[in-house]
This record gives sequence, structure tokens and C-alpha cells, in this order.
Amino acid sequence: MRWLHLASVATLVGGFFFGSLALRAAAAALSPESAATLSEKAAARFRPWLWIAMAALIVSGVYNVIAMPGHSGRYRTLLIVKLLLVAHVFASGILALRPANARRIRQMTGAFISGFVIILISAYLRRIF
Repeated sequence: MRWLHLASVATLVGGFFFGSLALRAAAAALSPESAATLSEKAAARFRPWLWIAMAALIVSGVYNVIAMPGHSGRYRTLLIVKLLLVAHVFASGILALRPANARRIRQMTGAFISGFVIILISAYLRRIF
């Protein structure tokens, strides 16, 4: 389950990282029509991976919480903050990959930044458990 959780995080955050940096740079070098086409095609190809990664994260995350009881109050508080950020990443990802979304890059950047903060919180949680 840990492998599934880490692979899903890598897929999700890595995809948003690529979208926010590489697609932005590629789109800047193209005409507006070509940039929109590139963005639409990239979003359509990443959309199934978003849903798969989100489902895998939910399943493996619930399993990890249930399988490892006995956490401290500080751990639970940071876990709640982490889960709120996860909700932001999921919502931003769903919105970013909608067809004909003019704010796609900005939403992917927000999801990437939140995802990076989640990884930092997760590393700390793993250390204090």
C-alpha cells in the first residue's frame, strides 16, 4: 500500500509539475491557437491518470490510517491540514483538466505547490510517528 500511495503521489504531483512548468514554456513558444490545442490534448491525456491516482490515493491513504493506529494529537492535527491540502489538489486537478479551461496553467501550478507542501508535511509526519 505504501508503494501505491507513493506512486500515485508521484503521478499526480509530477503531472502538475510538468503541466505548470513545461506546458507553460511550450505554450509560450506557440501561436495562441496551437497553444490551446496543445493544452487541450495534454489535459485529455492526463485526465484518466488523474482519476486513477486520486482513487489509489484515497484507497491507500485510508488503509494507511486504519492500519497504523495510535497517533499523537500533533500528528492528527497535521494530518487534517494535509487532508485539506489534498482536497485542494484534487479540486484544482479536476478543474484544471476541464475542457476549454483558460486558467489551466494557474490551477495546475496551485495544485503542484499544494502537492509539494503535502509531501513536506508527509515527510515530517513519517518522522514523528
